[in-house]
Amino acid sequence: MISLNTSCFLNNVGISGSSSALFSPNQRKLPITSVRVAALPANSGGDRNPSVLIEATLKEMTDDHEVEDPTTDISGGVNDYYGEDTATEDLPVTPWATSVASGYTLMRDPHHNKGLAFTQRERDAHYLRGLLPPTVISQELQVKKLMHNIRQYQVPLQKYMAMMDLQESNQRLFYKLLIENVEELLPIVYTPTVGEACQKYGSILHHPQGLFISLKEKGKIHEVLRNWPERNVQVIVVTDGERILGLGDLGCQGMGIPVGKLSLYTALGGVRPSACLPVTIDVGTNNEKLLNDEFYIGLRRRRATGKEYAELLHEFMTAVRQNYGEKVLVQFEDFANHNAFELLEKYGTTHLVFNDDIQGTASVVLAGLIAAQKLVGGNLADHRFLFLGAGEAGTGIAELIALEISKQTNMSLEEARKNIWLVDSKGLIVNSRKESLQHFKKPWAHEREPMTTLLDAVNDIKPTVLIGTSGVGKTFTKEVVEAMASFNKRPIILSLSNPTSQSECTAEEAYTWTQGRVIFATGSPFAPVEYGGKVHVSGQANNAYIFPGFGLGLILSGSIRVHDDMLLVAAEALAAEVTQENFEKGLIYPPFANIRKISAHIAARVAEKSYELGLATRLPKPADLVKYAESCMYSPAYRSYR
Repeated sequence: MISLNTSCFLNNVGISGSSSALFSPNQRKLPITSVRVAALPANSGGDRNPSVLIEATLKEMTDDHEVEDPTTDISGGVNDYYGEDTATEDLPVTPWATSVASGYTLMRDPHHNKGLAFTQRERDAHYLRGLLPPTVISQELQVKKLMHNIRQYQVPLQKYMAMMDLQESNQRLFYKLLIENVEELLPIVYTPTVGEACQKYGSILHHPQGLFISLKEKGKIHEVLRNWPERNVQVIVVTDGERILGLGDLGCQGMGIPVGKLSLYTALGGVRPSACLPVTIDVGTNNEKLLNDEFYIGLRRRRATGKEYAELLHEFMTAVRQNYGEKVLVQFEDFANHNAFELLEKYGTTHLVFNDDIQGTASVVLAGLIAAQKLVGGNLADHRFLFLGAGEAGTGIAELIALEISKQTNMSLEEARKNIWLVDSKGLIVNSRKESLQHFKKPWAHEREPMTTLLDAVNDIKPTVLIGTSGVGKTFTKEVVEAMASFNKRPIILSLSNPTSQSECTAEEAYTWTQGRVIFATGSPFAPVEYGGKVHVSGQANNAYIFPGFGLGLILSGSIRVHDDMLLVAAEALAAEVTQENFEKGLIYPPFANIRKISAHIAARVAEKSYELGLATRLPKPADLVKYAESCMYSPAYRSYR
């Protein structure tokens, strides 16, 4: 039994219409299905709703048995089964489930529920009379009421839970609310609140979201993926929960991260909700507190490692490709360093994979640094960079900075790396430590005397840019920040660790200790700071600027691989969106209020680069990629039901 939510089947004809009106020679292919249509008489005693029932059994896809796809010509993209794209916003749809949804069932279906916004005609047509109060209100009024209610909560986690409940009851209203209030709600549905939500996930979980794949499913992952109700999956965000933000190993409870990321893929990047699949790979946890917590929802065992871990991940990656094809984007999220680099290297040449901690963070930070040149003058090659933290984020950012310098100056990558220094838990990474370093740190080992403290490194190297990716709070001390201010007219300091409690320093500390001269950005949001009679607003180097538009660009172009050049053009596209007005406030990132427009431009640049590199498969290439991206974006506006 499959769910035929293909509203496009009925855009031109009714169910009894001519089949020739549904298909044209130039339309795409879908796997053949066997369909039985039964029209119930009005006086049927079996089902009181005289609806049309459709049962379909999906046969295995083969090259020899295909039928035409009737969705292509009327949507912004392809396979717009639910009528989700902006291009289909004004077209009426039929709320298909396993049958035409009606009555109580329709009100409990998050894809189609509209609450009090069901019109009088829709209430008659879909047997809702008496199940709703008589008033009809607009979606705009629903948004206003919900924002009023959410603002009554004083605890961010309560706001998070209210938002998740809304997502499970009325999907379009959830995204409408989030899109129109993104600057206020982004810290609720994602960092920093999502960190606390993951810590307490076992206690607050009401409606499981996504797929939980554990060691118990080894050998069955292909079948588990087929349990997911959607077939046209385009983006998977997967975590094993070992390194959730700066909070460490949260095991199965890390599911809050894929769910949150994919909410942003839709709200900020316009990727359809039906195309998104959150996954948690549960291989156990080494967190003793969770193992002893009666409410913990994951496997109660120590983490699998080595061959057992690798085999499960390989089975998952193989099953993903078998189920969804080579153009499905798999985003690795919050894996520990040793696994993150290995997975990216192993599957980067065979799958469309992206690690947001390594690559997404790097792209958004590079964008901020490019924009900052408008405030300090010069170019990236003129700077000395010092990192506190040499894990996924630190080394990923450093490498992308070196690539951009190499691109701008035509110097070799090795030469570009020489002005980039990293400090890890043992001190400055130098040549004398090279033999004991992990492989991803070795390119950053330069000739210099060993130093064990960040302050020593700052005073010796005299960096113009200080970047924190340590995951340890309060490590940019007053002495460190004052030292940066002593030899830089406008020091650039990025305190990127999440959540807020793990930030290397606060906005107030940064502005106070530099007498308001710092160019400052953080990973989690901070309130504006007043210093010297001026209000300073710190930018947020949030990955949400990059990954939604980046993913949309890969989808639009049908890209089969991710290339470093795509990350560079995404950063350049984001930097180009910072206006003079933003610079005057000291900002190096644009406001999130314009994020959908920003995402469309990032998507267009990424898609353009994919076509240029020969990695795009969706042909012909659209003439205007920005307009095409905007037309394919998900629209949360309610649809009119027949």
